[in-house]
Amino acid sequence: MVHQCEINLPVFKRGFHLITHLIEKQIIGLVQTGFVQVFVKHTSAAITINENADPTVLTDMEEYFDRLAPEDQDYFEHTLEGPDDMPAHIKTTLIGHSVSIPITNGRLNLGTWQGIYLCEFRSRAQARKLIITVVGE
Repeated sequence: MVHQCEINLPVFKRGFHLITHLIEKQIIGLVQTGFVQVFVKHTSAAITINENADPTVLTDMEEYFDRLAPEDQDYFEHTLEGPDDMPAHIKTTLIGHSVSIPITNGRLNLGTWQGIYLCEFRSRAQARKLIITVVGE
């Protein structure tokens, strides 16, 4: 069985945002065993799995990526959409556009401290879209 849907996320401010609960809502009752792939349809936002217990992980991640790809660099040519645009593309490339998670007994089979995060890299964020594909039986 394959099930696919597109969901619209609320607008999140710049930063890392736990969205595990939004993914769980989409897979309830679809399969007992399989996997889900979550794909973000944007070039300036990413999706990742990381610690879901200590919120300082998220602020540290944002700080690190802001230092790794800083804004207002004179070597960036792609600046028409603002000083955060090219750094957002770089950060998205480094983190990635999708994650895959096993489904066991009808639930996401994440580790105890794992959560799914939307990584929003734009200061003037917009609504983001996810494609959620469930494969299993």
